[in-house]
Amino acid sequence: MELILKYFPDLTPLQVEQFTKLYDLYTDWNSKINVISRKDIDELYSRHVLHSLGIAKIIEFQPGASILDVGTGGGFPGIPLAILFPETQFYLIDIIAKKIKVVQEVANGLGLKNVKAEQKRAELVKEEFDFIVSRAVTNMPDFVKWTKDKTKKNSVHELKNGILYLKGGDLTEELAAYKTVQLYNLPDFFEEDFFETKKVVYLPLKYKS
Repeated sequence: MELILKYFPDLTPLQVEQFTKLYDLYTDWNSKINVISRKDIDELYSRHVLHSLGIAKIIEFQPGASILDVGTGGGFPGIPLAILFPETQFYLIDIIAKKIKVVQEVANGLGLKNVKAEQKRAELVKEEFDFIVSRAVTNMPDFVKWTKDKTKKNSVHELKNGILYLKGGDLTEELAAYKTVQLYNLPDFFEEDFFETKKVVYLPLKYKS
């Protein structure tokens, strides 16, 4: 928890309480339904929670905005972002039902009213969102295909509506086709070794009328 406060010192008492509860909630649920590898549970705050919050170093989601988290797994990056932005709505989807069960139980355990979780494929989502977030569920061309018609027309943030994608490694080839893509290196914000090659990939998406 100290790690979160190190980089996000202005949390409210409720946010501190919710972030603190994450460890026990995930440890408990992970023993029943394995959504995080055993070794990663010990590194929950750096490898999952803080990594998810890398997106919050790039953008501050506005009250009333809506965010789609595709392939959320156990709730990352959606759950940590939902704690940090309680007035923003988060829709977390995954194709694996047991993962969504964990997400729902964690959200309930934290009292998060701004999280909706469903077992669903991205292609079947009909709503539109300000941003689509994810943590390396597939390559960028496939991800764009899944989500290209799901952004709202009007932007209410400094960044135009689009994708905010957490990825690592050399992305030169994968992103070559995207002229408007921007990369934000997480070591610019976090000093832990884990973030050495980690990035937030931002890709504005044109609204399809």
